[in-house]
Amino acid sequence: MNRNLGIILIIAGAIMLIWSGVSFTKREKVVDIGPLQVSVDKKQQLTWPPYLGGALIAGGIILVITDKKRR
Repeated sequence: MNRNLGIILIIAGAIMLIWSGVSFTKREKVVDIGPLQVSVDKKQQLTWPPYLGGALIAGGIILVITDKKRR
């Protein structure tokens, strides 16, 4: 169990190091007067610090190593 979780953490950490964030577009309604509707597309970005990816990789490696020692 710990080995699988460790591998998942390593993969997630590597992905977080490669992509430092995700941007997406959100449609927001500005005016809604009866049949008249005006909406605006707003770009938003979700970012995470690079050290978080490194921490996930380190934690995954520790889980994989400790699981091998138990066997």
